[in-house]
Amino acid sequence: MSDLVDRLADRRVVICAGSGGVGKTTTSAAIAMGLAAQGARVCVVTIDPARRLADALGIEQLGSEPRRVDDARFAGHGLVMNGQLWAMMLDPKKTFDELIARLAPDEATRDEILENRIYRELSSAVAGSQEFTAVAKLYDLERSGRFDVIVLDTPPSRNALDFLDAPDRLTGFLEGRALRVLLAPSGLAARVVGRGTSVVFSVLGRLTGVDLLNDLKVFFAALSVVLDGFRERASGVKELLADPATTFLIVTSPEREPVAEAVFFRDKLREAGMPFGGLIVNRVHPLAAEEPPGSDATAAVPGLEPALARKALKTLAEFRALAARDAAAIAGLRDAVGDDDPILIPHLDGDVHDLDGLVLVHRHLFATGKERAELLNEAAF
Repeated sequence: MSDLVDRLADRRVVICAGSGGVGKTTTSAAIAMGLAAQGARVCVVTIDPARRLADALGIEQLGSEPRRVDDARFAGHGLVMNGQLWAMMLDPKKTFDELIARLAPDEATRDEILENRIYRELSSAVAGSQEFTAVAKLYDLERSGRFDVIVLDTPPSRNALDFLDAPDRLTGFLEGRALRVLLAPSGLAARVVGRGTSVVFSVLGRLTGVDLLNDLKVFFAALSVVLDGFRERASGVKELLADPATTFLIVTSPEREPVAEAVFFRDKLREAGMPFGGLIVNRVHPLAAEEPPGSDATAAVPGLEPALARKALKTLAEFRALAARDAAAIAGLRDAVGDDDPILIPHLDGDVHDLDGLVLVHRHLFATGKERAELLNEAAF
């Protein structure tokens, strides 16, 4: 079996993608934890609003800047942090504001944009695209040189497609015809903007006391100053996503819809020429090589009353049916995704919501091929 350590060797950016509800946030955290244990300075970035990552790491609250996780938290779990583990939760609006501040040529232009009421409304809408702000923060963290590896937990996979397209979509918006007209109207557009719009906004100004036309003029004039910076940033982000030091891990479960999402996203990675690091399948019911004992329930489950023994065998049969389904799904995934040796994590008791669960997931992820086979065999039905 191929080890995760080998797959992530020399990678500076690890992007975990997949549909919602498959353990992607937990997987991202466990990967970051494992890399930090091996000696790397690692930052895991989540956009998960449910705060599962903060809870699992024992941090009361994650902010928009990386926060180091106390090494002592892992001591009681047999995990020694030879490196450093940092974590942060993405704040889309703040990230977009920081980008404007960084691209503005001077403090006056920065303040003019950030304090403009049109910008405040528009930035909230643009920042609502978590995909763009995620790659913007990823770019800044990678460029900062503070970390050896950055692990990013992305939105669910259909939105993760938007994640791949985020640089082009931002550039397309900034270079779009409608925005160009507003930035530098000419001809008929200039007459419409200059006459009709000014009359409407003049009336609104008298009624509301808000000079919207002036706000628009100030906003678009200031925005034009940072357009080149946006274009350069979009280009840099595209290069980072396609860089050989970046890798995408697709996280899924054996259920039908997540499997379809995983195949869909793998196809999009191929089309975009993005680096694929492998498949991680969570919540697998491993199938034992041998069938359970026969129909004699009392003999099959010694010491149990016949009725209870029959229920136990029925439950076992149901689990084996799930295991057979999972085995078929994984076989199909191997062919469709192009990973002959996906990393399989068995279905664990209960939801992973604390450090104990996180360490258990880490154990499966970072086991050697032989160790993983033994762990799966122990969990088999």
